Amino acid sequence: MRGHLPSDNRTSAAAFRPALARTRPWYVQPALGARSASSVVFACALGLSACGGGERQDKNEPGGNFPVSVKKASFPQKQKLAKTSDMVIEVENSGSKAIPNIALTVSGFDRKVEDNTLADPKRPTFVINGAPRRLGGFAESKTLSPEGGETAYVDTWALGRLKPGRSKKFKWTVTAVKAGSYKVTYRVSAGLDGKAKAVDASGKSPRGLFIGTVVDKAPDTRVADDGKTVVKGTR
Repeated sequence: MRGHLPSDNRTSAAAFRPALARTRPWYVQPALGARSASSVVFACALGLSACGGGERQDKNEPGGNFPVSVKKASFPQKQKLAKTSDMVIEVENSGSKAIPNIALTVSGFDRKVEDNTLADPKRPTFVINGAPRRLGGFAESKTLSPEGGETAYVDTWALGRLKPGRSKKFKWTVTAVKAGSYKVTYRVSAGLDGKAKAVDASGKSPRGLFIGTVVDKAPDTRVADDGKTVVKGTR
């Protein structure tokens, strides 16, 4: 289920600028085949030259308003613990000039735990799944987030220049690891520096939310005794 969040046009441009990356520990077992995206973007934040050829991703970003429309936004309202699902958001350039760098900032994949004994109070509600690969001779997991979209900002993905009348699709493959209600929000940006502002038909910052529940119930599929075949049912 998707809705729009309220926007305050008096908010300064800096308020829409994605926060700089910060570290957070990884708490999900390797069996999930996933990893935290922030572990990747943190390395980029420490040395942007290693991730972008020595240039800032927002270099020479033009200013102004860029009309956009959200053509599709889907994420299952009812989910099961340890079950994989896709979150898809498709954004179209509804204006007459190219968008410098279409981007999405997502909040709600993790949650804050009230515990003063924890060094980092954040714990995942959903983890972004990964695909095995080799990196420098070592096993690594590449996040199944929008391909090529990782940025040096926490929970922000960008897919580059978007021509008028064209659209780009952001897709995350995630696994629910915490039962209970959830709320995932997203905000569309036209760039990473805050100078290029994405606006909807009403002139506000395009944003929305997904609200749903993760039930504490075993998935209706399992791996057969041969260790390879996936079958339905728990018995």
